[in-house]
Amino acid sequence: MTDSITMDDFLRLDIRVGTVVDAQPFPEARKPAIRLWVDFGPGLGVKRSSAQLTVHYSPDRLIGRQVLAVVNFPPRRIGPFESEVLVLGLPDENGAVVLLRPDFPVPNGGRMH
Repeated sequence: MTDSITMDDFLRLDIRVGTVVDAQPFPEARKPAIRLWVDFGPGLGVKRSSAQLTVHYSPDRLIGRQVLAVVNFPPRRIGPFESEVLVLGLPDENGAVVLLRPDFPVPNGGRMH
């Protein structure tokens, strides 16, 4: 079991939906990863992310897919790439990442609540 948090703690996370507009292999990463450019709409624009998605996803199949991401973490440098947002996923039975996404198309930039 994890530690309890308050509703205020949860509300501090800014989780938004965006559409992947570009995805490229990231061979410089220590663990297999894909570089993503995600459009979060007019308020946030396009943000970059490095994600370890190579088991279930190829870069060309990610373009156009909506994803959920935490957009208010500080940027993190991963090799030569600065990751600005944390794309969210869950582990499958073998620990490989499966992306979280809405069931239906929603406007980019929408905040999870």
